Amino acid sequence: MQRRPLLPTLSALALAACFGSALAQQPVLNIYSARHYQTDEALYDDFSKATGIKINRIDGDDNGIYSRLKSEGAASPADVVLMVDAARLWRGEIEGLFQPVKSAVLQARIPATLRSKDDGQGSQWFGFSTRARVVVYDKTRVQRADVDTYEKLAAPVNKGRLCTRSGSHPYNLSLFGAMTEHLGPQGTETWLKGLVDNMARAPKGGDTDQIKGVASGECAVAITNSYYLARMMRSGKPEDRAVVEKVAVVFPNQADHGTHVNIAGGAVARHAKNRDAAVKFLEYLASDSAQNYFANGNNEWPAVAGLRSQNPALLALGDFKTETVPISVIGMNQVKVQQMLDRVGFK
Repeated sequence: MQRRPLLPTLSALALAACFGSALAQQPVLNIYSARHYQTDEALYDDFSKATGIKINRIDGDDNGIYSRLKSEGAASPADVVLMVDAARLWRGEIEGLFQPVKSAVLQARIPATLRSKDDGQGSQWFGFSTRARVVVYDKTRVQRADVDTYEKLAAPVNKGRLCTRSGSHPYNLSLFGAMTEHLGPQGTETWLKGLVDNMARAPKGGDTDQIKGVASGECAVAITNSYYLARMMRSGKPEDRAVVEKVAVVFPNQADHGTHVNIAGGAVARHAKNRDAAVKFLEYLASDSAQNYFANGNNEWPAVAGLRSQNPALLALGDFKTETVPISVIGMNQVKVQQMLDRVGFK
């Protein structure tokens, strides 16, 4: 967050009084953000240059931001909330932490499957970038045909091969919520039990750790968000390049419902004091320039339909079929999914 320093002396206070009127006219937008990507700085700077609106940002994890918004209540200074997962956005929606937004720009540019339902009454959010939940595998030990669907990860052929992060992490909760729509609750629970049975070791670490686990031989198959792999593909570090050389990637379920895609998105905070500036910022995130920042800066696909990125890693990964389960439905499934995880012992 860009904080104004406190003025400790009377002379400084007097100087502030002289210029107080001018400073009061400078519009300010307060953002609570769970996006921790250094490359986003250019995104914020360009918005400020284009609009004259200064950005004050508070970074935190999703739980910290939710707790802060709830404890602050109507006194919260937050104008915009940025999150990096559908389950997190859905949680903010059902807890009433956002407000409805009427914007022809957002309605036109953000596909209906990547935003919450627009009923004009409740909390509303919008997805601004997408990332696929892909499978990486050891290309010397695993046949692509054995891991080309999410369902096959639970098959006996993959016994002792699988690495993953915690089942309760929002990235996995969202994938499992989507699978509930494809397999039904009972089928999904059986599948989750198969994943547990096939694990090479207990869930731990982040998505990058899963990719490295495959390269090191700790496991042979892993689930990761696409931008973690793309980041390593673009890295100049020899150790990252060595990892990439040892693994292959597959977009699951291309022959049927398509690969699960998650989002990073944002909303106007329920008690936003600068609502007009907040809506303007969300509309900016849907612009071509901002969409390209998401793609080139953090290796995410643009949310705006038909907009193609020139990111070399994304181009190398190629086109793929995505599932069409609405993000809001995936979020609603997370409670039942967590109960399944507890029953099958998926830590």
